Amino acid sequence: MTSQPAVPLLDIEAAQSPLRIVIGADTYPPDVNGAANFAFRLAAGLAGRGHDVHVLCPSTGTRSAVESSGPVTVHRVGSWGTPLHPTFRVCPPFRAVRAARDLLDEVKPDVVHIQAHFLLGRALVGAARRRGTPLVATNHFMPENLYGHLRVPRLVQSAAAHLAWRDLRRVLSTARMVTAPTDRAVRLLADNGVPSAVAVSCGIDLNRFPEHDETSLPEHLLPHVLFVGRLDEEKRVDELLRAVHLLRPDRRVRVEIVGDGRCRGAWQELAGRLGIAGDVTFHGHVDEAALVAAYRRADIFCMPGTAELQSLATMDALAAGKPVVAADAMALPHLVRPGRNGWLYPPGDVPALADRLRRMIEDPAARVRMGAAGRALVTQHEIGSTLARFEGLYREASVGSKVS
Repeated sequence: MTSQPAVPLLDIEAAQSPLRIVIGADTYPPDVNGAANFAFRLAAGLAGRGHDVHVLCPSTGTRSAVESSGPVTVHRVGSWGTPLHPTFRVCPPFRAVRAARDLLDEVKPDVVHIQAHFLLGRALVGAARRRGTPLVATNHFMPENLYGHLRVPRLVQSAAAHLAWRDLRRVLSTARMVTAPTDRAVRLLADNGVPSAVAVSCGIDLNRFPEHDETSLPEHLLPHVLFVGRLDEEKRVDELLRAVHLLRPDRRVRVEIVGDGRCRGAWQELAGRLGIAGDVTFHGHVDEAALVAAYRRADIFCMPGTAELQSLATMDALAAGKPVVAADAMALPHLVRPGRNGWLYPPGDVPALADRLRRMIEDPAARVRMGAAGRALVTQHEIGSTLARFEGLYREASVGSKVS
């Protein structure tokens, strides 16, 4: 019988010792969007596993500040609002560079993990490079996400996308590892010159949504359709409103829209012109309890957006046991299996969206069955697996740094 080689004690201790981690987030709560939510869950989850976690992010005002968010230390850099978007804030480059340098000098992290390649992200890239600190980068970016913010004319969007991808390639070129939330998001990076990225799900906290009763049917008379997300052009909430209008007069539904953004006013006006304003509620930003309650009230979740690299809102809906109607675009087909946990429709095809909604409205039992199937599917994205995966990547990056 051959004996197994002994694992050096120092290697075991290194694999189990807490890490000092700096997370760079150009958007972070109280911002409400997928990237901000992921950065918050990542930081809180890693701190909960015993790591020393620091977050560098924009402040909600012009003053910089350091605050504690549970076990996470949040370093907020003074920022300014812009006329381009009601929630979009930017840190002056000189402040971003100084804050990144000072934070790394103070914390001396084992790894830096940036969530974007914008001002704070690129400042951390430069500071990490100068210190020789290993860098991990996660991409949540598509050029389409910025067209609404920057009001890029359609005629120049293709050229703007080319420049945006070139800038991303340059900023991420020094990262030891690049991740994206799904295989589709990884392919998008490869198609635009960022090879060798790996897919790591953003993860979902199933404990927020205890398992539902598969036999229960809705208590309200009108089916409720829910959308959660930024109210910007690429989310295409106008398609949902037009589809609900097409269901009239034989089918009425209640529509709840959670989130805010540049298009909110225009879409409220659209609901009025379509004659459905009385059945549509724009909640704006809500707290966690109200958000969970909105998911519980919903009978159907709708995601018409076409620029989703994973869609945390859709994963929340699946975790809440809700069937989903979504655009057949980007990463959404990874989450929605037609006929099993929801339906897909061709992006922009409003009659097709209305048809998919009608199918669910007319079959409450199928909604319950699909909701249970969605809950089962999304368990593979449980946040604990995501945290463990990133821990492994951080340690691998740190080992590579020491070897080099």
